[in-house]
Amino acid sequence: MDLVPALEEPLRQPLKSVLGPATAKVMAEHLGLLTVGDLLHHYPRRYEERGQLTQLADLPMDEHVTVVAQVADARLHTFASAKAPRGKGQRLEVTITDGSGRLQLVFFGAGVHKPHKELLPGTRAMFAGKVSVFNRRLQLAHPAYELLRGDPEESVETWAGALIPIYPATAKLESWKIGKAIQTVLPTAQEAVDPLPDGLREGRGLVPLPEALLKIHRPHTKADIEDARSRLKWDEAFVLQVALARRRHADAQLPAVAREPSPDGLLTAFDARLPFTLTEGQQRVSREIFADLATEHPMHRLLQGEVGSGKTMVALRAMLAVVDAGGQAAMLAPTEVLAQQHHRSIVEMMGELAEGGMLGGAEQATKVVLLTGSMGTAARRQALLDLTTGEAGIVIGTHALIEDKVQFHDLGLVVVDEQHRFGVEQRDALRGKGKQPPHLLVMTATPIPRTVAMTVFGDLETSVLDQLPAGRSPIASHVVPAADKPHFLARAWERVREEVENGHQAYVVCPRIGDEEDDPKKTGRKKPQESLEDAAEKRPPLAVLDVAEHLAKGPLQGLRVEVLHGRMHPDDKDAVMRRFAAGETDVLVATTVIEVGVNVPNATAMVIMDADRFGVSQLHQLRGRVGRGSAPGLCLLVTEMPEASAARQRLNAVASTLDGFELSRIDLEQRREGDVLGQAQSGARTSLKVLAVIEDEEIIAEARQEATAVVTADPELTHLPALRTALDALLDEEREQYLEKG
Repeated sequence: MDLVPALEEPLRQPLKSVLGPATAKVMAEHLGLLTVGDLLHHYPRRYEERGQLTQLADLPMDEHVTVVAQVADARLHTFASAKAPRGKGQRLEVTITDGSGRLQLVFFGAGVHKPHKELLPGTRAMFAGKVSVFNRRLQLAHPAYELLRGDPEESVETWAGALIPIYPATAKLESWKIGKAIQTVLPTAQEAVDPLPDGLREGRGLVPLPEALLKIHRPHTKADIEDARSRLKWDEAFVLQVALARRRHADAQLPAVAREPSPDGLLTAFDARLPFTLTEGQQRVSREIFADLATEHPMHRLLQGEVGSGKTMVALRAMLAVVDAGGQAAMLAPTEVLAQQHHRSIVEMMGELAEGGMLGGAEQATKVVLLTGSMGTAARRQALLDLTTGEAGIVIGTHALIEDKVQFHDLGLVVVDEQHRFGVEQRDALRGKGKQPPHLLVMTATPIPRTVAMTVFGDLETSVLDQLPAGRSPIASHVVPAADKPHFLARAWERVREEVENGHQAYVVCPRIGDEEDDPKKTGRKKPQESLEDAAEKRPPLAVLDVAEHLAKGPLQGLRVEVLHGRMHPDDKDAVMRRFAAGETDVLVATTVIEVGVNVPNATAMVIMDADRFGVSQLHQLRGRVGRGSAPGLCLLVTEMPEASAARQRLNAVASTLDGFELSRIDLEQRREGDVLGQAQSGARTSLKVLAVIEDEEIIAEARQEATAVVTADPELTHLPALRTALDALLDEEREQYLEKG
């Protein structure tokens, strides 16, 4: 028997290459496809039907596309240029159509001869290239193309029937070349090992894996594609949920110290001090957390709630419960500004209960210390000592908490604020500081749809705070089209003045700092899906320093304008935030350092410049900084993008709803899922190819149930070797570590 199973055969090897070495190299470097199995799991993005032409009307800017269309006309022009001064330069302009729209193809120089002969009016072909704009019209410059011949035999042979698969491709390797490579290796699909247990597959009427691979790459009917996709979605959902179920099962075996608050301890004293009652949601979530803390294996809980729903209060009560039970609690914040703010607000909320060991401290009091990278040596030494001796029950800090020097007396609970800003390694290092694994509470203000929580955070139990505390005000949001209607922008600055005249304050947010360390080449580039118009794309994003100067000298002259950004010295940042919080500054021009956790109830207006450069969830987070008091909030999204652009549609969506869960769905649909096992952090390819986290909610929920049952019955998967193999393939070393640490 061959030592290397057929599907693990490398595409590129010295003696017996499955594909040509050049093709195999491009596949490895640009598509991450290394083996025959990888290539078989590179599924078509969509299919073209012979009798139906692609929608040219909705082509995405700056993306590599493949279209099937018909040549409407082709014209050869001559022109003079530096290289061809005598008017001998040649340009071939070909117009293609599909009934929904027209698209221009352009070829120059020596590249015109072949297409001039082949692309005659009436010819049908597949075209691949990058969509750009010239003279306000969409075009493909020098696209690769493959003629679709009229010969029925050749069509059937080359394109396998009436449905033409269109593969995710790159500029270096067109879709049809990938299709030909897949046809070469398709016979080996018969040897694919099926990871689904027979009972599960038969019970749900799913086709076997080899059949699914044949049908997805060489479908004869649309029903074939449906059969294949249903089966392959189940594979992805089930194998992923088995990985997460095994993680949960392993966690349940770990020992942890049960932490139960004492009846007359710190928590009771704290609750008695509260000037308000907790919302029903806060009480419910607190009960869930306290039940977890009372068990002898580590809590792994995700606490998600809208901006301002009172997550910090819930987390603080959990920390106090652990201190009551003799342990220590650490809160990890993503920035120094946020760590300092959490420290200030927690000390204020606790009052004399935060003055343990000090004169005037309450009897049950503990010490609350701050630990950040920029602290002075003496303060840092004292904080470290308080942690080692156990004098400090609560510590709030940045990643400085993770350093080797930091030792705890008895770490019982780790609270991570805004999980998406922390690397997995950082969380793991902090968890490793307990004598036994501490309990873990992860907080996020980014609303996460239920299915994403079941996949991205599948090893965490989820609690949701969906009630806002009484007294929070509504936020009105409007898009300000600065290019189309400049007077709207002038009116925006008038609105800021009006808010200040009424005794309130405002934020102005910009995507860039604008000091000499910035590289305009880098910062001026936008993400591919946001590069929607050449003019707006070429302009570097607006910068804090430039905008602040312009406002102070122009539209907001006479108001007290200050700046805040990530490269300022931490003491300066803190001083700026203190002045703003105290009402000594009218307008704060800042980068997204204010995105998370900054709480100034008197700030009622926010103007976000170049709003199209931010993601949907980020805009929602930023907007949550206003309307935190009794006065209504106002958020103005300034953009130069034209009305028809996708960027404007995204901004309209943000302006139309305050429902973070709805926006997170929109955001996810636009960004696609990335790798649900955290590979987005390292830029590696996604592990989801056909499963859509939003659309396939039912499959994911069912797969989670099935996976839990399978793992409970056979945690090591001893009786399911094929599933174990599929799991090993999914959990390469990096992903395995992600789950280990997650």
